Amino acid sequence: MTTYIYGIASREHPALPDGMGGIGEPARHVRIVREGDLAAIVSDAPDDLRPKRHDLLAHQSVLAEAGAAGAVLPMRFGSLAPDDPSVAAVLGERADHYHERLRALDGRVEYNVKAQHDEQGVLHRVMADDAELRSLAEANRRAGGGSHEEKLRLGESVVAAVQAREAGDAIEVRRLLEPAADAVSLGPDGTGWLANLSFLVRRDAVGHFLDAVEELRETHSHIEVRANGPLPPYSFVEPGPSRPAAEPRG
Repeated sequence: MTTYIYGIASREHPALPDGMGGIGEPARHVRIVREGDLAAIVSDAPDDLRPKRHDLLAHQSVLAEAGAAGAVLPMRFGSLAPDDPSVAAVLGERADHYHERLRALDGRVEYNVKAQHDEQGVLHRVMADDAELRSLAEANRRAGGGSHEEKLRLGESVVAAVQAREAGDAIEVRRLLEPAADAVSLGPDGTGWLANLSFLVRRDAVGHFLDAVEELRETHSHIEVRANGPLPPYSFVEPGPSRPAAEPRG
C-alpha cells in the first residue's frame, strides 16, 4: 500500500496526531513512522488520490493539529512514498537536513502575497509620472483624438510604460515587505501577477508583517495586494535546488 506523507517532525513532538482521520473516504487513519530522532506523519494513500476539497482540507487539518504544538515540516498535497520503510529510509538519509529545517521553521508561518495592478490606477500613475506620455495624450486630444498612427503610438507607449512599471512595482513589493519577514521565496512565473511571493514570518511578528502589507496598500493605491495566511511554511521546506532521488515523491 502506497504511503501518503503529511509532514515531518521531531520524534519527541508533543502532539503527533497518531490515530486521527486523514485523507480518503473513508478517512485513512493517520500513523507515525519513526526513524532516529525524526517522525513522519503518514497514512495509507487512496488509489484514486486527487486534489479534491475533502482531501485538501483533511491534509490541512492533520498539519494544523500537529503544527499547533511544535515545528512540523509540511509536505505538499500528494506527497507519496512506496511504503513505510521507504519513508523511514529517507528520514535517516536526510536527517541532518530535516533537523536544520525544523530548527529554522520553528515558531514561524508562511504568508503568500500576490500583487497586481489596478488597471485605472496604474494608468493614472504612469501618465502622472511621464511628461512625454502626457504631451502625446494632450496632442491627440487637441487633434480630436488624433490619427490612427498617433493613437497607435500613444497606445504602444502606454503599454510599454505599464510593463516597465510592473517590473519596478514587483521589486517595490518585495523591498517593502521583506524586512518584516525572516525569508522570502519566489512563486512560479507566468501566474498573471506582477508579484507572487511567500514570506516566512515569526508567529510573534505576524502583526508587524500585516501592518507592512497594509502600509503597502495605502502608499501604493495602484497596486492590489492579497495576503494569504498564516499557512504552514510549505515554500521553505526545501530551500536548496537539489532533491535526492530517494526523497518521497511530491
